[in-house]
Amino acid sequence: MAELGQPRTLLEALVRERQLSWDEAADLVVRTARKQEDISVSLSGRHLGRLARNERSGAWPNPATRRALQYTFDRPVDELLAPYVPGDPTILGGPKSGTQASEVLTVAADRARRFMVSLQTLSDESLQLIHDEVRDLVRAYPARPLPEILGHLVSDQQTVFSLLERPQRPAHARQLYFLSAVLGGLLAKASHDLADPHAALSQSRTAWLCAEQADHDGLRAWISGLQSLICYWARRPHDSIRYAQRGDAYAQRASSTAMVWLPASEARAWALLGNEEQAREAIDRAERARDQVHPDELDEMGGIATFARPRQLYFAADALVWLPDESSEAEDYARQAVEAYSNPADPHWAFGDAAGSHAALAIARIRRGEVDGAVEALTPVLDLPAEQRINGIIHSVDRVHRALNQIPASTTARELQERIESYALTPIRALTR
Repeated sequence: MAELGQPRTLLEALVRERQLSWDEAADLVVRTARKQEDISVSLSGRHLGRLARNERSGAWPNPATRRALQYTFDRPVDELLAPYVPGDPTILGGPKSGTQASEVLTVAADRARRFMVSLQTLSDESLQLIHDEVRDLVRAYPARPLPEILGHLVSDQQTVFSLLERPQRPAHARQLYFLSAVLGGLLAKASHDLADPHAALSQSRTAWLCAEQADHDGLRAWISGLQSLICYWARRPHDSIRYAQRGDAYAQRASSTAMVWLPASEARAWALLGNEEQAREAIDRAERARDQVHPDELDEMGGIATFARPRQLYFAADALVWLPDESSEAEDYARQAVEAYSNPADPHWAFGDAAGSHAALAIARIRRGEVDGAVEALTPVLDLPAEQRINGIIHSVDRVHRALNQIPASTTARELQERIESYALTPIRALTR
């Protein structure tokens, strides 16, 4: 809550009227800006408090923060930071729009949630609330830009860890370890997407320990798949194969979709090593495993926690384009994957895997000398905003660039390479520094 005494600015008075802490008010500003104009704003409660108390030492907020404040409080920044005039009936009166009222209610709901999970005894309702939040993040991860959900991931992980530090009933503790393993896996993927394989593997090891505490084979298999994926994109194919093979026994016991994911991941790593026989055998294993799947509770969360058929098609295409003289079969798998990912409303849609499918299709067409077809395949990827240019996509696009070096030079090929080079200058990690 803001300090007692007369407000120094209108902004301070408005924050007090809404009964927000500075951290809650800063979160409200960031949320409102993102919804109104997709503004990327970094604003701490401490900074907002200094602005509202007129302690900014003559420095005005930057343009993005100014627009964010104006959207949130429906006043010009000059007016918000002007001295507060007590008794003026036009000054206060609460939010002026339905959007702002909704944002205030969202902050209030967050406050209620924090109260609920802070109680000494964790209730079944509180645990279900946390489970639902984690499930929503699992489903959102493949479809939404990482900056939109990263803060929620970190916040929920902190909540679950803090609950595990308190005595819990055995059934509740097991479920909390399950959720902490899922969140750790998501944060491992986030670190990977930001091109930090060391942090990604560190997160995945903590997730593995939590899966051990939950004694959940499906989680062990899923985390092994994440570790295999991280090592594949880090160009560590032997480690990728090792993690995939380690997880196989757990996947078989769980009968989850990880039975398909692990051999599909293994196929990509074998192909990266140039071992066509092992790559094809792994692709065949993944195809056979699909018929044996019985979804477990992790699969039922959906999103990134399950390995749907479109991802399997993409992984097969991604493996085959490493192999020489396999453009026809690789193109067939890639074309099927592109079609499977053509509907963003599909619950299995994932922008990263969709982009990878387009890149694999582009490479297969380049090998057949169809550079125009490669341009058509890759254009949707090159149109992605920087917020979606995750590590795997940047690597996939770079593979297209390298494939163009293997064919006779042409104006179209050179122009495509130039577009790729420009695209790769602003990966998502450049936005998070």
